[in-house]
Order: sequence, then structure tokens, then C-alpha cells
Amino acid sequence: MKTLLLPIMLLTSVLTGLHPTAHGQEKINWLTFEQLEDSLRLAPKKVFIDFYTDWCTYCKKMDKKVFTDAAVITTINREYYAVRMDAETRDTVRFDGLDLVNHQATDKRPGIHDLALLLGGRNGKFTPPTLILLDEAFRVIDRRFEYQHREKLLHWLQQDAALSR
Repeated sequence: MKTLLLPIMLLTSVLTGLHPTAHGQEKINWLTFEQLEDSLRLAPKKVFIDFYTDWCTYCKKMDKKVFTDAAVITTINREYYAVRMDAETRDTVRFDGLDLVNHQATDKRPGIHDLALLLGGRNGKFTPPTLILLDEAFRVIDRRFEYQHREKLLHWLQQDAALSR
């Protein structure tokens, strides 16, 4: 029994080391909006924004399946500054010289932050996941208001990269 246990343990450790979510995997370099402004001052680059909420099932699915993909990570880190923000945060966020807050928040519900509504709202409403591409001057290039599987997200990002060359 002991002779069988050792090979099984070794095989398990090797397979775990090869798993795509294993230690050492590169990740998207997510920034805050405050860090973004500093980064843009030093080296202008386009911006990828992911507005999510804690209750959004598709947001969680993108976190696990899409934002962990090596090609997605490489493309986002190479072409964009990446920013993630909980659309229901109650924090004051400084963006493009403005201090924005969550005016919808009450004691009973979190509401949607003004910045999420400003950049990701449609007809005054917000639905996560919302993904936004901005140019270096904070102008909206394009937006997506739905789950993006790996291929769809990469196609969108590659289209944007091709247009700007």
C-alpha cells in the first residue's frame, strides 16, 4: 500500500503544479482609479475597466474563467491599464479631477456608484458585468454590457488594438 501511495502523491503534486491556476501564474495588473491617474501621467496608455458587483454571477464567472486565461492576461496587461471597481462601493473615487460618490446608497441597499453610472450606465440604469475601453484622455472607445467569454473578449480587445495602430 505504501509503495502505491508515494507514486500517487507525486503524480498529484505534478498535476497540481501544471494546473492553470497554480502558484506563479501571471495575473492582470488591476489598478485603482487613483493609481490609474498616476500611471497615465507617467506613461499614457488605453484603459480597460471592469465594473462588477458581489452578487453578479457572470462577474464571478469572468473572474474564474476569463480573467485567469493567459492570453487575456497578456493582452490586457500589454495594451491597457486595467481597473476593477465594485459598482456598489460607498467609497469616494477621484476620477479625472472629480470626486465621485455613491448617491444611491441607503441604509437598506447599496445603490450604484456615480462613476459606474457615468461610464457604464445605459438610460440611467446599470447592469453588470460592464466592461469599458477608454483612450488615454478618458474618452470612451467602446463598452460591453454582458458576459464576455474568452474568445469574445480577446476578439474585442484585438479589434480595438488593430484600430488604434
